[in-house]
Amino acid sequence: MSHRILFVCLGNICRSPAAEGVFRALMPGVATDSAGTANWHMGKPPYGLMQAAARERGLEIADMRARQFQAEDFDRFDLIVGMDAENIQNIEDMRPAGNDTPVRVLTDYIDDARIDHVPDPYYTRDFDGTLDLIERAAEGLKRSIT
Repeated sequence: MSHRILFVCLGNICRSPAAEGVFRALMPGVATDSAGTANWHMGKPPYGLMQAAARERGLEIADMRARQFQAEDFDRFDLIVGMDAENIQNIEDMRPAGNDTPVRVLTDYIDDARIDHVPDPYYTRDFDGTLDLIERAAEGLKRSIT
């Protein structure tokens, strides 16, 4: 079975491109993309400090460009993965009537009830901590679809 997974955060310059980069390295045969619920950074590459932190782990995400989440993404993807509750609410607000595409928080794939979102390193400045969390969750996501 083929999978098409969309990773979504607020601006599409830190968390969602990092999650896409981690996951495409983990499962190169899976179609992935990322988007943001806001339109602030459309067409821009991932944030420089996130690119550098990813590159330290052997992940190249510089080729990605920010785009805004669209209602049509519900039809384009088999799974939509947000980074926090606000992202999930913004995604669900755009869900077309009758659509049943699953929408999950990335941390649903970590077996730790204390972790309920991926903190935004644009604000926390903890790019490595964010990548650690994304890597853990990506492993869980991989297990859930294989």
